Order: sequence, then C-alpha cells, then structure tokens
Amino acid sequence: MVRTIGRWSLVALMVNSILGAGVFGLPARLTALLGGYSPASCLFAGLGLLVIAGCIAEVSSRFEETGGLYLYAREAFGRFTGLVIAWLTWLTRIAAPAAAANLFATYAAQFFPALGGKKIGAVVLAVLIGQLALFNYIGVKTGKDVSNAFTAVKVSFLFFFIASGAMALIWHAELRMPTTFTAMPAKNWFEAILLLVYAYGGFEGALFVGGESENPKKDTPIALLLALALICVIYTSIQYVVIATLPNAGASARPLADAAMRFMGPWGATAIGLAALISTYGYLSANLLHAPRITYALAERGDFPRVLAKIHPRFRTPHVSILLYAAVLFAFSALGNFQWNAMLSAVSRLTVY
Repeated sequence: MVRTIGRWSLVALMVNSILGAGVFGLPARLTALLGGYSPASCLFAGLGLLVIAGCIAEVSSRFEETGGLYLYAREAFGRFTGLVIAWLTWLTRIAAPAAAANLFATYAAQFFPALGGKKIGAVVLAVLIGQLALFNYIGVKTGKDVSNAFTAVKVSFLFFFIASGAMALIWHAELRMPTTFTAMPAKNWFEAILLLVYAYGGFEGALFVGGESENPKKDTPIALLLALALICVIYTSIQYVVIATLPNAGASARPLADAAMRFMGPWGATAIGLAALISTYGYLSANLLHAPRITYALAERGDFPRVLAKIHPRFRTPHVSILLYAAVLFAFSALGNFQWNAMLSAVSRLTVY
C-alpha cells in the first residue's frame, strides 16, 4: 500500500473518527445529569481518556504496519487476544457508523420529507455508503482528502457555534441563564463519565492505517494526543455555551439547534441541522477509510481468508476488504436502527478498552 497519510491528515482522521452526530445531542444529557458541573465533566473525562490514549500512544510508536490495536495485542499477548480485540473492534467500527448512517437518513428526511419512507431510506443508505466506499476503493489519497475536507467543515461549524455563543453572552447579558451547582449523587457522575467515554471513543480506529501513514512511529502518538486535546476543547466549550444560553437545556431534544435559535435566530438552527448532516457524513467517510484495514491486517497475518489481504493493482487499496465492510455496514444500518446499533457499539468499545 501507499504511504500517503501525513501527520495532519492523521489528526483530521482521528477527529473525524470521534466527532459524529452524538455531539449535537450530548449537552442535553450531560446537563440533565450534572447541571452546572457538566462542562467540568468533559475535562475530567478527557483526562481519564488520556490514560488510555497515553498507553496506546506509547505502543503505537513501536509499529509502522497496518493493524492498530489488533496488531499491538497480538504482538504483546498472542494470537487469541489479538483476535478478540480485532473482532470486537471490527464490530464497534460497524455498529457505530451504522448508527450514524441511521441518523443521517433521519436528518436528511427533515430537509427532504420524501426521503422518510423505509424503502427510500434504504436507498439513501445504499447511495451514502456506496459512494464513500467508491472514494476509498479508487485510492487512499481520495479517501484521505474527503476525510480532511469534512473534518475541516464540521470543526469550523462547531467553532462558529462556540464563538457566536460566547459573543452573544458578552454583548447580550439578558441571554445568560443562571447556572446551578447543586450536589450531584455519585450515580450521576458515573453515568456522565460513562457517556463521555463513549463520546470520546473512536480514535482507535484511525490507528489501523499505520501501513499507509508516512511516518507512523512519530506521527501516530502526536496525532492521537492532538486530536484528543482538540475534542476536549470542543466538548467543554459547547457544553458551557449550551448551559449558559439555553433554558432547561437538560430537557432539549436538539440542544445545539435550540441554543443557536436563541442567539442566532432560525437560520442558526437550520445551520446546526446542516452541520449535523455534514458531521455524520464526515464520520462515515473516516470509517470507510480505516475500518476495512482491520480485515486486511487479519488476512495479512493468516487470521482471516487471504483474499481480504488483496491489494488492487492500480489503486493500491485493499479493495476486497473495502467491499466487504461496505456490504456489512449497509446490512447493519438497513436492518437495525440507531438505538440498537449505538448500544452494540458502546458495549463492544468499552470491552476493548
């Protein structure tokens, strides 16, 4: 395969692998659990994930092959442990994007009601997954460029929301909501941190492109820590803006859109809905780039059928693994629903961690 993924593309891929549609609903749940303490919970969870990320960063600096967590576990603890990690990671990287694809179809139906039917929804999913698979089939550079572009757009949308909210709080003091700091039971803190572990998760998927990274031993640890730092800033800032501008934020079904409505008006709420679509699309593009490398790495070491390790003679991509992943992802998204796929991905991801 071709080593074409540089350090900043790797950062973008990791950010893209974490930021899906969940960020647009997360603030409401955190506010309901912790009230005024919710921004601090984003920081605490980020520091907690730093323990896991630090371990992974250290280990990733020893490898330059494709395989990620599967490769690390196989080398350290043997084939069986490697297989367990690989299967669970692959399940996570199917179920989580399938949940995102379900959300994409739901958001698309809000803008285009004709897309709301079950059969039409399946067609939307097929087109969505199929064209992203095609981008990655014809070259890792194409898949990388798509991931980079959508990472830049969705991060820009989120920072625009943060900056607009901060300026509104400075210029329009009447928008500021009183913040409550009542004592919260340990159960609420535990649920919030567990929710944030899921929200911060996904970065491990980008580790599977080691064989296509320009300098994985140096770039992967740096990219991992930079991506988590950026995500921590985004989550904490968004949480603060939401609780500071939105009345009864814990009961909102669309906290970012409702908050944007208050300080930007209807066009702001529409922009946030569009941002959710873009964010979900970008998240799916990242997974179509790195997830097929799991089966490729397994096949390369004889743990899966060798056909999955085939490299396209022209495009230099693991084309058979890409087609398999796209087909399984479509099946999970078309036959399942958001709640089912999200729960499955959360359980498998926590087991891997």
